[in-house]
Order: sequence, then structure tokens, then C-alpha cells
Amino acid sequence: MFDELRMKDALACYKQGFIDKQWPNEKYKWEAVKHFQDNWNINATDFADMLTRSLEKTSNLLASRNNYPATMIQDFARTAPEEVRGMFMDLFDDSKDVYERIDQFKTTSNSLLGKYGNGAKQHFQTENSITTYLWLRFPDKYYIYKWSEINTVANELACDYHFKQGAYADNIRNFLKLYNEICMQLHKDEELVSIFKSQLTGTCYPDPELRTLTFDFGFYVSRNYGKQKEQADGEWFPSDYTPGLSVDEWVALLNDESVFTPSSLEIIRRMKDYGGQATCTQLSMKYGESANFYNSGSTALARRIAQKTNCPIRNENTENAKYWPILYVGKQATQEEDGCYLWKLREELSQALDKFFLDIIREENPSPMKADMAPYDKNAFLDDVYMQENQYDMLVCILMHKKNVILQGAPGVGKTFTAKRLAYSIMGEKDESRIEFVQFHQNYSYEDFIMGYKPVDNGFELKSGIFYRFCQKAANQPEKEFFFIIDEINRGNMSKIFGELLMLIERDYRGCPATLAYNGLAFSVPKNLYMIGMMNTADRSLAMIDYALRRRFSFFEMNPGFDSEGFSNYRKALNNDTLNALVVKIKELNKEIAADRSLGKGFCIGHSYFCGQQACTDEWLRSVVDYDILPMLSEYWFDDSSKFQYWENILHGVFQ
Repeated sequence: MFDELRMKDALACYKQGFIDKQWPNEKYKWEAVKHFQDNWNINATDFADMLTRSLEKTSNLLASRNNYPATMIQDFARTAPEEVRGMFMDLFDDSKDVYERIDQFKTTSNSLLGKYGNGAKQHFQTENSITTYLWLRFPDKYYIYKWSEINTVANELACDYHFKQGAYADNIRNFLKLYNEICMQLHKDEELVSIFKSQLTGTCYPDPELRTLTFDFGFYVSRNYGKQKEQADGEWFPSDYTPGLSVDEWVALLNDESVFTPSSLEIIRRMKDYGGQATCTQLSMKYGESANFYNSGSTALARRIAQKTNCPIRNENTENAKYWPILYVGKQATQEEDGCYLWKLREELSQALDKFFLDIIREENPSPMKADMAPYDKNAFLDDVYMQENQYDMLVCILMHKKNVILQGAPGVGKTFTAKRLAYSIMGEKDESRIEFVQFHQNYSYEDFIMGYKPVDNGFELKSGIFYRFCQKAANQPEKEFFFIIDEINRGNMSKIFGELLMLIERDYRGCPATLAYNGLAFSVPKNLYMIGMMNTADRSLAMIDYALRRRFSFFEMNPGFDSEGFSNYRKALNNDTLNALVVKIKELNKEIAADRSLGKGFCIGHSYFCGQQACTDEWLRSVVDYDILPMLSEYWFDDSSKFQYWENILHGVFQ
């Protein structure tokens, strides 16, 4: 439901300018409907030609500067007329749920784009354009949906309905409910109905159910109502007016969910990220949404704040009319020549925002209680990981300097085992809270890694990904090192997963903010976060790692550690002659593999196949040979059975 006083006022303003301003500019909507109704024939022999004629009068309803839904659907109809005919038949089947029909139309459009798009990147068949088709076909039932428009209407009329970006199904259903309520209100206004009917001509659809009039009223409210009211109020407000709220009082308001909703927090946070001063148009160009989104959204916010702080509220019948409640959002505004308004965050609110958002990060990522962590150092690493000391020193140096390293090597060299213990050794303790571990795969995405919309009970909700959350955690403890470990890093689509982070993970750009794709907010990778990736060089099924990512990582080659001091001590402790003899043969085998031009050292047999045992038996060693090593060799030399047979005999000979 909406605020009755706001609705009454908006209707009065709409009627006041309907004949002179609104109707001359918007009459084409009623003409477009009539033209469509006169020409539409789903069974037309030449479907593409019929569709083009039917949409001739839609003008900017189905075309704008960077949006061409009519052109694209007409092109598809010329190329695949029966497929497009079927799309419209399904869309206009009122026996099915409206959102399911809209969603299916989008899905099929995407399929047509892939088949007939000739390289085009978009098909432009959005909820806005698809509801336009529905309205043209059934003008007594449907309205045109546009998220920025309906969201502004809801704010201006103080409605109970909420419209979240990405929650398409709920938004469509709430949109229909809200406009049905508005439509009922328009039917009750006899003066408006009389004015409207007096303007109708023979070229117009008569609109008996007032559906077109309803969304035209919504268009007016979203575009003109707020500006018209501002002008009606005369002078905006005194330039020296100040709310007089302290930083702590602002923080209290920011934490009050009845005052600052997520969308209103988003508006002022974007303003702060922009630099604290911007016009609505500038914010719109940088972060998306319409310019009116930043104006009207702030208006609704100011009213909630007014109720909490006794701010002079807007009331044309009192002396307080000039005190626009937006002031209590901590902004100053001056109207520019082009009609845009310049918003400026007051210093006390800017400081409060810093404190508020830092508190959110700390609340979501609390510093762990200091527990007794097991100490871990270089010596412990060399005991656990069979690597030469000089190799360890070089690896630490590379990671500290580059901040990003990939451990690459043959199967069984202990890459994953090494990564976590490398982190331990640098931290000086086994602190699991400062290590995050993920494994990439072909379906892993930016939405999993950084941020994306995820399904919830009532639609979709923007969720932070694992790397985004871990960066916040690291930023909360800048004096400590944090390690993000990625297994099978070359199995993922690097550009798809990292997005704009390809720049942010570079050493020189650590701590430098960039705007994220989904929420439009500033984000940076902290300087105390280190990334360790692992890559198996023997997997032929994987393409070369993305070159853009390769520049941002150093690559450390890990080789079998049979000759390391740690592995030598391990063998001595097991004291097994068969193991000693088998290791000699494996080392000889590795020389053969490294010399093979079709393989190379990246395919050598690693030492980890023989690790992790407290006692060594011939049965266990034989199982390693038969079920781990020989199957790999059969893959290596699938086209050279004699060589495989030779090494099978050599390895089995150890057990004779």
C-alpha cells in the first residue's frame, strides 16, 4: 500500500499538467497500442513483416541510445521466423505464470543470440522490453515494467513494496500488485478520468481499464513529480543550515535499520566512494541506476530520518516548507544549470561512514581469540617437506616479494602439502584462522570467488564470495600475514573468476581500491595477503594458464625430493631395503621420463607416493607400484608398449 497523502498530492500534480505537458509528450503510447492491435496477427504468413509493422509506433518504448530490443527481435524473426513466432505464442499464453513466460522468452532469446547473433553481445530482451510486448498485446491487463522507474515510484509514494536489484521474480509480482492498486486509485478519480477521456482521439487506444494511464502516471512520478515539488517549494533551504549531529549520533542512525535500509546505505556509500561530492547524473554514470534513483531514494531516506530526529519535515502549509529533510542525511545541495543537483556529504557523516563500515567488517570477521598455537619455523618445514634448504629460502623470498606464487610440478611432489606448511613457517605458528583453501574447477566463477547474486527464499540476494570475505578478514588484522591457497589453479577460467582482481592482486596495486562489478563499491586486496596456487604440469587436458594471470604470479618449480635431507632421514627411520632399492629405480625412471621429448621433467614421479608411513612393508610398496605408478606410466607411453613393459619389469624386479 502507499501513503494516501503522497498519492493524493502526486495525482493533483499529474492532473495539473496533464493536458499541457504530459499528454502531448506521451500520447504516442496509446497510439502505439492501437497500431499494434490493428496489425498483430500471430498466424501471419510473413511473420517477420507482420511483427515489424506491429511495432512501428513503439518509438522509444523499444529503442533507446544503447538498447535495441525491437531491432534485435525483428532481426531474429527474419532469420528464424517460426522460432520467434513460437516465442510470442508462449509469451501470450495467459494460462502460465507471467514470470515463467518472461524468463522463458529471455532464455530463448539468448539461444537465438548464440545461433544467429553474428557476433552481437546482447539480445536486449529484458523484463522491460518483454513486458512491453505483453502490454501491447493485452493493454487491459499489463503494464510496462522498468526497475529504476518502479523503485522510484515506490519510494516517492512511500509504498510497502520493495524492489531489490536481481530479485526479478519478486520484483515483477510486486510491480503488478502495486500498479493494480494505483490503477484502482485512478479509477476513483473522476476528474482525472474525465480529463483523460477528453484528450482521446481516433488514433488512440481507448484504455477502458486505465492500464496505460496507470504506468504513464508511474512514469510521471518517477521522472517529474519530485522535481516539480522541489520547484513548488521555492527556495530549497538555507545554505548555512546544519543538522548538528555528532559522529557518534550519525553512527547510531546508520545502525538503525528502521532508518537506513540496505538500498539507502548503498546510495550514501556510493557517494562517499565517489569522493563525497557528486551530482545524481555523475553517480548514475559511474555506478548505474537512473539519476532519479539517487535523488528519490535519498528523499525517502530523509523522511525516515526526519521521524527519528525531529528534523523539520516538508509541509507546504507550514513555515518549515523550505527545510528539506534531505539535510538530515548530511548533504548540501545546489541546483546546477543543467537541472542536476550536487550532493555533498557533510564531514561528520563521512567520518561516521568510515567508522560504521569498519565496524561491519570487524563484526563479520572478528579477530580470533588468541589460542596457544603450535610454533612452526624453517626447520619444522624442512623436516616435513622434502626440499633443500636453499630452495626453501628462495621460495620464501619469491613469495614475500611478489606476494603471489604458483607451485608447479609433477604428480606427487607435494605441492598441496608444501603450500600450507610454507604459510605456517612464515607465520611462525600453525594458525589455521589465517589460511583459506579453495580448489578451482571449470564451473568456478566470479560469483563464487568475489561476489554475485545467489538464490534465497524470496528471490536473489547479493552475496560476498570466499576471496572477498577473506580480504576483509586480512584487512582487519594488518599486522599479521594471511594466506589464500588455490589448488588446481589452472583448472579454472582465470578471467571469469578473477575479473577486475587481475589488477588488484599485483604487488604494486595492493591496497589500491577499484570499483567492483556487482555492487559498484570500492574494494582492494590488502598488502598482508599472500596467494599460493598449485598447478600439476603433467595434466595434458588443461590449457596453458591465462597469460594475464601468469604475469601476476611467480612460478616455482617443485621437483621430486628423493635426494633431500628430510627424505633421507625418513628412509633411514623406516630402515627398509626394498624401499631403498625401489627409490633407486624410481630415480632412474625419472631420468628416462625427463629425457623423453614427449614428456619432460614435469611428468616425473614424485616422492610423496612413498611418504606418510610409520612402518614400511613390501605389500604397501607393491600397491604403490601397481596402482599408482604403473597406471601413470601406461598413460605416458600408451603408444610404446615395449617401453612400458620394460619399466614394469624393472619395478617388479625390486620385489624378487
